[in-house]
Amino acid sequence: MLNFIWAGFFLIAFVVASCRNLWGGDTAVWTTLINATFADAKSAFLISLNLTGILCLWLGLLKIAERSGMAALLARGLQPLFRRIMPDVPAGSPAMSSMIMNMAANVLGLDNAATPMGLKAMEQLQAINPHKDRASNAQILFMVINASAVTLIPISILMYRSELGSTNPSAVFVPILCATSVSTLVGFLAVAAVQKLNIFNRVVLAYLLGAFGFIAGVAWYFGSLEPERRLELSAAWGNFILFAFVVGFISAGLIKKLNVYETFIEGAKEGFEIAVRIIPYLVAMLVAIGVFRASGALDYLVQGFERLFSLCGMNTDFVAALPTAFMKPLSGSGARAMMIETMRTYGADSFPAFVSAVIQGSTETTFYVLAVYFGAVRISKVGAALPCALLADLAGIIAAIAVSYLFY
Repeated sequence: MLNFIWAGFFLIAFVVASCRNLWGGDTAVWTTLINATFADAKSAFLISLNLTGILCLWLGLLKIAERSGMAALLARGLQPLFRRIMPDVPAGSPAMSSMIMNMAANVLGLDNAATPMGLKAMEQLQAINPHKDRASNAQILFMVINASAVTLIPISILMYRSELGSTNPSAVFVPILCATSVSTLVGFLAVAAVQKLNIFNRVVLAYLLGAFGFIAGVAWYFGSLEPERRLELSAAWGNFILFAFVVGFISAGLIKKLNVYETFIEGAKEGFEIAVRIIPYLVAMLVAIGVFRASGALDYLVQGFERLFSLCGMNTDFVAALPTAFMKPLSGSGARAMMIETMRTYGADSFPAFVSAVIQGSTETTFYVLAVYFGAVRISKVGAALPCALLADLAGIIAAIAVSYLFY
């Protein structure tokens, strides 16, 4: 499926650009398209370059956690759940701890830490994958959960709202939590249906109810705080927990009498290798998305939906936020730019800006995640990962719009 979607971006861009040229007289569109290919190829390389340092840092720390036994200790708490939803992953696999730490970083809104942990998990899952060119069930489930992960602390969104003059930047906190929970649940249920997982197992239900109970508790607690205090605590707790992990890994290594420095260097070398390996996959995906966007196809898509909603007699106040919704699965930086532009155009506290921020916090850059994670382990056949992840994104967008009407 990824093969056809990738080719489709180029074909659609060509058709739209041809129409603009033939009927609109826009001859500059071809220059725009070619410039987009160069700019996005460069951007893909720079993203990989920026990831190199982060990957080296976190894979070095994860190597210490793995050798010290800290990783296995972290995995033990969720092992009963993973045994039931990922039966192909053997008990005690190091992939368990990497997946758990990736999910924890995603929950805290710490993308820079989550990516290296997720890539490490994909490598460890690939080591037990019998079909090296095809995604295993465990990799598909992990990918979809990763692409639709609940975000408890959307620090960056709160900061952007604050900088752009919102009187209550953290007003989107609870709506984002609600919408992203829906996205995660839909993604998990979609994969469970495809893989025929028994979600009514007592252990699985206990973990799911416990997780959503915890999320509800966090939403209630932060919702009861003053806006300024909420923003301050969100940032402080997220960074404290992350640094506590760092100190915990190093301390565990010292207790086990490891040479933590040499162990770190060994893991960091793996991070460098992964960063180099993902470059072709990232270039392929970002260039395809770039020409699709540069052709004007995305603008026509938004206009088409606006007319459709108007014809159906629906309230169209949210339509101004749709560019963020359509851009987010394609490009994180593009969606962020759309959100900021919406805030500048309508005001940071306007309804379109509110919806745009909630959408930004409850969806994921699915195609980027696919390119990076599967590219790192050289998988070309991604199976149900893409449709399930896109379904989770759609659920997140619909939920974001619905809760925005409820909370605004």
